[in-house]
Amino acid sequence: MTYQNISTETFKSLIGKEDHILIDVRAPEEYIEGKIEGHQLINFKEPDFPEQIDKLDRSKNYLVYCRSGNRSGQTCQLMQSMGFKGGLYNLEGGIQAWNATYGKL
Repeated sequence: MTYQNISTETFKSLIGKEDHILIDVRAPEEYIEGKIEGHQLINFKEPDFPEQIDKLDRSKNYLVYCRSGNRSGQTCQLMQSMGFKGGLYNLEGGIQAWNATYGKL
């Protein structure tokens, strides 16, 4: 399955659904820009990032976001190459687009 870049509205509609896991791949210091409640932090810049991703359940659906959508898109590509079978959803425009749509959380 290929990952999808999705809008803030679609992303928000999938948060909290069964078997959908919210992943923030930013560094903790980027939280100043806001964060989406219920996320799991897996810092893209950490050296063991691929190993952390490898520990995730490949049958679940993942909603992935970062600051602008770049690192989260790369994360979705990585997950796809690792054989994740569920849906992989990248928040187009990242937390910046989220904040523009819903305000900073």
